[in-house]
Amino acid sequence: MSPVPADVLQVSALVGALALVHRPLGDYMAAVFSSGKHLRVEKWIYRAVGANPDREMRWPAYLRGVLAFSAVSVLFPYLILRVQDDLPGSLGFAAITPDQAFNTAASFTSNTNWQSYSGEADMGHVAQTAGLAVQNFVSAAVGIAVAVALVRGFARSRTGELGNFWADLVRGVVRILIPISVVAAIVLVATGAVQNFAGINEITTVTGQTQSISPGAVASQEAIKDLGTNGGGYFNANSSHPFENPNGFSNLLTIFLLLVIPFSLPRTFGRMVGRVRQGYAIVGAMATIWFVGVVLVTWLEYAHPGTASQLAGGAMEGKEQRFGEGASSLFAVSTTMTSTGSVNSFHDSYSGLSGGVLLLGMMLGEIAPGGVGSGLYGMLVMAIIAVFIAGLMVGRTPEYLGKKIGTREMKYAACSILVTPALVLIGTAIAMATGNGESSMTNTGAHGFSEVLYAYTSASNNNGSAFAGFGANTEFHNTALGLCMLLGRFLPMVFVLALAGSLAEQKPVPETAGTLRTEKPLFTGLLVGTIMIITGLTFFPALALGPLAEGLAA
Repeated sequence: MSPVPADVLQVSALVGALALVHRPLGDYMAAVFSSGKHLRVEKWIYRAVGANPDREMRWPAYLRGVLAFSAVSVLFPYLILRVQDDLPGSLGFAAITPDQAFNTAASFTSNTNWQSYSGEADMGHVAQTAGLAVQNFVSAAVGIAVAVALVRGFARSRTGELGNFWADLVRGVVRILIPISVVAAIVLVATGAVQNFAGINEITTVTGQTQSISPGAVASQEAIKDLGTNGGGYFNANSSHPFENPNGFSNLLTIFLLLVIPFSLPRTFGRMVGRVRQGYAIVGAMATIWFVGVVLVTWLEYAHPGTASQLAGGAMEGKEQRFGEGASSLFAVSTTMTSTGSVNSFHDSYSGLSGGVLLLGMMLGEIAPGGVGSGLYGMLVMAIIAVFIAGLMVGRTPEYLGKKIGTREMKYAACSILVTPALVLIGTAIAMATGNGESSMTNTGAHGFSEVLYAYTSASNNNGSAFAGFGANTEFHNTALGLCMLLGRFLPMVFVLALAGSLAEQKPVPETAGTLRTEKPLFTGLLVGTIMIITGLTFFPALALGPLAEGLAA
């Protein structure tokens, strides 16, 4: 079969699988977060941490829970990495330096999983599993909890109470992430992914040279890294490594895993607010942006100019022969439009315009479909802004799901979406102005600038992927990018939870003939347009200096 029909079949199979599980998984998650019962294992956890899962929290208390838990989550892996050489299963690796340990701890706690290290050459079994894999579960659960709190803000009235953070966190891990990850890990092992705790193997290659092969609990970490939209791979090559991603089936499975919860959460939203069609409008906007991105990048990579690319049938530099153009482009768009950061090809080798599309996917705020939890609350914030703009056009007080969108709500929404652009642009500007960005470039000119812009976009939006040519393991970048990850993750959560509390306090407004129908395709189109215009106005100058300049010069 020729590549193009195979690519179409692959995308069709992926869309069909996501559509098949959208309703049952979305309904299940709605039931999980609406249940008043606690499993026995959950009760043990509540006793261990001293939490009362039945105590309702207003938004300041919910936020304190998020920040307190996340602060401990930064400290725990940091300490493990700093004393790695004294731990069992270290495989002889030295302790991680302070700046890189901070960067890594901030990265995995913020669900970014940016890696300025080579996992197989720097991390032992304890660091990989107890230090990093644990954060893959709990950081994803924190994002889901914040999204559920915002949904309750829409669903409740005249209360201000958003549920209990500790209950939402534990349920997300115990009832959603662990069961699916166990099944996915077993399937990955069956496809050929590695899963063991053996020592380093020294082998002789066909050329007679010696090579060190580091094994580990790869399949289990691969499952949660994609399901939780984390992205931190066991190996430096990430999902292009055959131990993590052995074949075409495992490749399609990992793409499915990183999309399945973000694309199902809008159904959870619709069920919890009692308006299922509202969830369809949100997932429609997500799917539209994602699908256009897949088509654009695939087409641009097949049509990449140059004799070598034409002879190869596409731009194959930096891509695995096992996957080709279509599967590589599908993975690249899916990972940059979620907060996953996992890669099966190296984005530094993509054409200038393709790299621009991947950058834009992150700059949108990763809401198509976005990270686990963060994609939903980011899209709902954009929906509030779209409703506000529509209200201004017709001279009506904006309303969304029966809640008035007033000055206070708009301030919270505006602050939420302004955090990451500020971090991206200021971080990139400081790096370039101080010379730290230029000294870390592998390339010069527009492509070199794209490497720096991509790094700070990826960190601030909690993605974690990188232009492979960027040298990030310096004291400056480890510190600066670590701060961008933490601020880009937790500052928007502050405003999202404040917004949720404000909405929950309101009295529902009855619908009238003039109420904007936010479940209709017209609103989905308005939402997509609002997202693209706001992002375009914010980032167009930076994109013009990097990927657009490179693409137009090709």
